[in-house]
Amino acid sequence: MIIPVYRVEAYLERCVDSVLAQTYGNLEIILVDDGSDDGCPAICDTYARKDGRVRVIHQENRGLSGARNAGIDCAEGSYLVFTDSDDYLVPEFVERLYEACVGTGSDLALCRFAYVRGEAVPREQEGGLRVLTGRQMQAGLYGPEGVYYVVAWNKLYRRELFDGIRYPEGRIHEDEATTYRIFHRAEQAVYVDAALYGYFISPSSITRGFHPRRGDWVTAMEERVDFYEREGYGELMVPALKYLADSSIHIYLERQDFLGEGKKEQQHIRELIRRGLERVKPYGNFSLRTRIGYRMFLACPGIYRKLLNRVKSESGKQ
Repeated sequence: MIIPVYRVEAYLERCVDSVLAQTYGNLEIILVDDGSDDGCPAICDTYARKDGRVRVIHQENRGLSGARNAGIDCAEGSYLVFTDSDDYLVPEFVERLYEACVGTGSDLALCRFAYVRGEAVPREQEGGLRVLTGRQMQAGLYGPEGVYYVVAWNKLYRRELFDGIRYPEGRIHEDEATTYRIFHRAEQAVYVDAALYGYFISPSSITRGFHPRRGDWVTAMEERVDFYEREGYGELMVPALKYLADSSIHIYLERQDFLGEGKKEQQHIRELIRRGLERVKPYGNFSLRTRIGYRMFLACPGIYRKLLNRVKSESGKQ
C-alpha cells in the first residue's frame, strides 16, 4: 500500500487508520512524505513506531507522481495499491480486491468508489464480478463508468505491471498519462461491483478554479491516442479522438474564463481539432452533428460557446 503524503495533516490519521483496519492484514504500508511542511512527517513516524507494517520515506517534494514512484521503487510485495492520503477505505477493500484478483487469475482488480465528506463510505447496492480483457479495460475508459477505470487508487495491481512504467513527474493528470499503459500490459482484469473506496471531497476541492497546467491533460490524451494508433487499437480511435476533442474544447473555453487569451495553448487545441477531423477517417467518423460542431468551433469559438450554452440551458429545462 503506497500512500503519498503532502500537507494533509487534518486527514492523514483517518486515512492511515482505515488502512491499518483492513481485514487483510499482510500489508506493507509505505508512507511517502513528499517534503510536507506541516505535521505530516511526525505523524508518519509515529505510525511507523507503532506498527511494524508501516515504512516511511522522507524526500524532497517531487509531486504526486514522484511520491508514487518512490513507493513503487521500494515496495517489496507482489501487489501494489495506491491510496491518496485524504481518502479512506472500507475495511475489506484490500481483501475483496485481492481475492477477486487471485480467484479469477487476473493481473489487476478494480472497484467502484463513493464521494465522501468524512462520513462512512456508503454501502450502495453491490453486484458481482466482471472479468475483462485488457482491451475491454481500455474501452472502459470511454464508457459511462470511465472515472472508475482511469484513476490509480481504486485498484490492486500485480507488481510486474509497473516494470518499466512510472508516473510522469512534473505533470498533473498523471493517472490519465499512465493507466492505459498498465491496461495494455494486463491480459485480464476483474471489476468488483462495489464501492470500497471513499474519495474525500474537501472544501478546497469544491471551490478551486481552473488549473493553469490543465494542458497536461491534453498532452496525456495526445499520447494515449498516439499509443492506440501505434499499438493497433483501431476500434478505440473514434471515441479516443472525440474525447480528446470535446475535453480540449472545454479546456480552451475554461482557459478563456479564468486566464484570458493564451494564444499558444489555444492555437494548439484548435490544431488538434482540425487534425482530428482528418485523423479519424481511416477508423470511421464522428457523427454529422459532431463534425459540424467542431467546424463551427474552428470558425468562431465565440458562436460555438453561445450555441453550447443554449443547448445546455434547454437540456436543463427538460
